[in-house]
Amino acid sequence: MRNAIIGTAGHIDHGKTTLIKALTGIETDRLKEEKKRGITIDLGFAFFEVANGRKVGVVDVPGHERFIKNMLAGVSGIDLVLLVIAADEGFMPQTQEHLDILSILDVQKGIVVLTKKDLVDDEWLNLVKEDIRDRVQGTFLEHAPIVSVSSIEGIGMDELKMHIAQLTEKVENKDVSQPLRLPVDRVFTMPGFGTVVTGTLIEGKIEEKQALIIYPNSLEAKVRNIQVHGKTVFQAFAGQRVAINLTGVKKEDISRGDILADPDTMKNTMLVDVKLNLLKSSKRKIEHWNRLRFYHGTKEVLCRVVLLDKDELNPGESCYAQLRLEEETACKYGDRFVVRYYSPLETIGGGRILDPNAIKHKKSNSDIITNLEAKNEGNKDVIIENILNKFSNELPDIKFIAVQAGLSEKIVEETLGSFVEKGLALKLSNDIFMHRDFIEKSEEVLIEFLVKFHKKNPLKSGVSKEEIRSRFFNNTKGKLFDEIIDIYSKNNIIRIFRDLIVLKGFEVKLSKEQIVLKDKILKIYKDDEFKPPLLKEVIKALNIRGKDKEIKDIIEVMIDTNLLVKLNDDIILNIDVYNKAKKLLKEYLEKNRSITLAQYRDILNTSRKYVVPILEHFDSIKLTKRMEDKRVLY
Repeated sequence: MRNAIIGTAGHIDHGKTTLIKALTGIETDRLKEEKKRGITIDLGFAFFEVANGRKVGVVDVPGHERFIKNMLAGVSGIDLVLLVIAADEGFMPQTQEHLDILSILDVQKGIVVLTKKDLVDDEWLNLVKEDIRDRVQGTFLEHAPIVSVSSIEGIGMDELKMHIAQLTEKVENKDVSQPLRLPVDRVFTMPGFGTVVTGTLIEGKIEEKQALIIYPNSLEAKVRNIQVHGKTVFQAFAGQRVAINLTGVKKEDISRGDILADPDTMKNTMLVDVKLNLLKSSKRKIEHWNRLRFYHGTKEVLCRVVLLDKDELNPGESCYAQLRLEEETACKYGDRFVVRYYSPLETIGGGRILDPNAIKHKKSNSDIITNLEAKNEGNKDVIIENILNKFSNELPDIKFIAVQAGLSEKIVEETLGSFVEKGLALKLSNDIFMHRDFIEKSEEVLIEFLVKFHKKNPLKSGVSKEEIRSRFFNNTKGKLFDEIIDIYSKNNIIRIFRDLIVLKGFEVKLSKEQIVLKDKILKIYKDDEFKPPLLKEVIKALNIRGKDKEIKDIIEVMIDTNLLVKLNDDIILNIDVYNKAKKLLKEYLEKNRSITLAQYRDILNTSRKYVVPILEHFDSIKLTKRMEDKRVLY
């Protein structure tokens, strides 16, 4: 869907706000201080209909150097710019800084609007136009139209509107299939409605009643109402200015720079890998660990810069770098950003995000540089593989990887399919993938853990599946965990023994003394038949000082090897006794169809204390089932 957002740019008092009012009829200066001082301080918003019938949104930004932070928030997400230059003053310092910012943010379409035409003669006007052509040479505005206007007298407005209409036709369609993303540029409260946020919808679409997450605070909210161009709509699309009435959050919970997004489509970060470009016009160079101001979307964050392939970055140069942020934000691969010097405040450069969730790197690591070069070139295989490797521990699905990569789900699915064919990745159910390197590394960790466990517990047959899951795969449940464990089993790393996980090749080996002890235990449980002793009674009967733990371990081995059957924490049966109890129960039920607890108690010549857990056990293995106060065969 082709929607368009126009932004203004230019030096203070060059007539941006007056121009917007002449175009749209809307006064964008809304603050008392703005009207009192006659200058734009914060962002202003308007809209109008161009000749082709399309309504376009307009963002008016402040021109004063003190409000560059607000200007940066405003030009985030615009499709084309009106670079406003007053005819009586010409190109000024903030004109250049705004043009630099627009170039860094990769704005590619625009019109130079020469305002206050009525204040100068034609000769002066032509001189200013020539100067502008020289100034914009080599930028995206090099071949842009220059339209001379007088906003007060309405001169040149029709020509300007014609050029705007032509440029909006060239704005590329936005991909509304991407997950929703909206950087917040304004938050306020409306009586009777509550919290309202505004911003440019840069990706996806938004609908009434839609559930959202507000990053980086991970707040949950819901859409109550949506407005586009002052009218209530059911849904809005990428490329539109929107106002959203939210439920579930208060005004003070949200601030400019926060991001509205679909749940689970972004990850907070404090480390980003980037391609960093320093402006040719910069008066400063960037050195390792310089403190900078990072501008992304509508957010400003302080950061430290780690230069990865240079010792210093001079004006006009580029390098790969890592920005270590001082607070969390959320971003995506390919996003553009601007950096300004910490103090004094000067725009010095910017670039493109190559890894929105980086890990710490050391300088001059050739592998890291090679990887970043591939990302910078847009090598989808490298981008997707890197994300898969990094997030395999979180069991990423196609949707998650697509969001992180900034690519379509179709491309990600095809690429992952080729990875599986090459043995680079493994596919699990629910479109979840794991990288081969992660599997190999996790195998090493699992082996190390099991070696230590078996050495410390030589009489334990293995570690429970649940302990392995909670220790190593806490994000997985049920079938998915079984699939992962099956990978290690097929790779001959482990064997699965009942509900235990055992290192391949490990077996419990009893000493001669322990074998004697085992036989005694077996006899104790057999002699008492259907009235088995409690564990503490077995230990007391053996009367071997200092062997309590060893006796318990041997009993566990006997349970694991089916010499004993554990019914619950207290009741254990000798396997022969257990089989006899099962046989007697089946024979009775085959003749009589049902049995009561009292009848079975009498058959076993025992008490309720023992017959209840025996019957409950047979219910659990589906030998029997309970029907009111009787049991029948399952």
